[in-house]
Parts: sequence; structure tokens; C-alpha cells
Amino acid sequence: MEMRVPQIMAFGGGGFSMEPSNTLMDDHVLRLTGKARPKVCFIPTASGDADHYVVRFYRRFAAVADASHVSLFRRDTGSGAVEGDLEAHLMQQDLIYVGGGSVLSLLGAWRAHRLDTILERAWLGGVVLCGLSAGSLCWFQEAVTAFHGPPEPLAGLGLLPYSNCVHYDAEPERRVEFRQFIGAGMTAGYGVDDGAALHFRGTELFDVVTSKPNAGAHFVAAVGGEVVETPLNARYLGMAAPALAA
Repeated sequence: MEMRVPQIMAFGGGGFSMEPSNTLMDDHVLRLTGKARPKVCFIPTASGDADHYVVRFYRRFAAVADASHVSLFRRDTGSGAVEGDLEAHLMQQDLIYVGGGSVLSLLGAWRAHRLDTILERAWLGGVVLCGLSAGSLCWFQEAVTAFHGPPEPLAGLGLLPYSNCVHYDAEPERRVEFRQFIGAGMTAGYGVDDGAALHFRGTELFDVVTSKPNAGAHFVAAVGGEVVETPLNARYLGMAAPALAA
């Protein structure tokens, strides 16, 4: 049996729900599966399984993937999976795509339904995990959320032993608070712009990609009593391939 490396793509913001006319990020994460027509399951828990979000997912992925979704708040799943075989369904996927919204609500619902442990097993089994905003924050040891008010720290699932702050360029108050949290002892980690994504293989950062030319990401850590932001090399996915030599 082929052994697949655990992979996570953590978007600072982007993908079909934030950049509907820009397919670069979603196309890239589909390619990571290595499948011509991958199985892709959407988990919209953070939005309360909003109908419009699910519809937009199918509109984007149904033509290029075997698409399904899992709802924890409704009986309809779009996959035929009920809670009893939820793990079996998710373990069969090539890509699990987690939507944005409230990461606090997401984590509470996942833990109540044991989805946190199921997703960890899927990740270790080689199913690619990805998501934006709440669907990015959830994978990390610590994160900054501002969905319910001022930015505040929270504990994530801990698959990745770092902290994470999304919408780094679009919501400056998050950046300010993230730096303060790091200075106060939060685990060192990443500030990620909208249109940028961190690609982890195992728990190591493998690549930083962007769907916008000016998007980027930083590694943020406390060094000698000071908070230091280090820009990361990022690869724009829209860059034209170099011409072949004549």
C-alpha cells in the first residue's frame, strides 16, 4: 500500500469563498492530491453549515472532483455518510477542505462529534487537509481569533506545533495582537496574508505559495526579549513558466 506523507495547506485567506474569480489556490491544493479527479470533502462547521457556503463549494468543485460535504448541524451530508460511518467516509478522501467562520464553534462541535481525532487519523493516513481562516487556525497549537470580538488567543488541535494568525494584511489589529501574544509567551508561529498559504509536509514548513503577487507570510518569534518578524520566501502561483530554450 502506498504511504502518503501527511500534508496541510493553511490559507491566510483565499480559495473559492474569498477569491471566486481566482482559482490558483484551489487548483494548487487539488494538485497536491496527485489524482486526476480527487475525492474532496468540504467541512463547513465554522459557518454553522451555511447553505450558501455548501452551494458555492459544489459550484467550484463538482466539475473537477468527486465532491461531498459533512454537516454536523443538519442531517443532510451530500455524501450519504451518517455519523456512524463518518470516519470511513473521511478516510477515503484525497482532500478535506475546511471552511471559515468561528473557530471556537468549530472546535467545540468537532470535539463533541470526535471529528478532531478522526481528522488527525486522516492526516496521518495521507489525506491532504486544507482550509482558510478558521479552517486554517484549527490545525495549529495556538492561534488568534477575532470572529467574536477583539483578537484573542486560543488552543487549536495541535497537529502543527506553532501558532497561526490569518488575515495578517487585511486586519491590522490581528497583527498587533499576535505580536503582543508572542511577546507574552505564545508559541512562535506564522502570520499569513489573504492570498497566501503555508504548505506543511508532516510538521515542517515545505512551501509558501500565493494567489496574489504581493501576498506573503512571516515567521514571528520572541528573540532576546523582542518580537521579530521574518518574511518568508513565497512563490506566486500565477507566475508564467519560463520559456523553453530554442
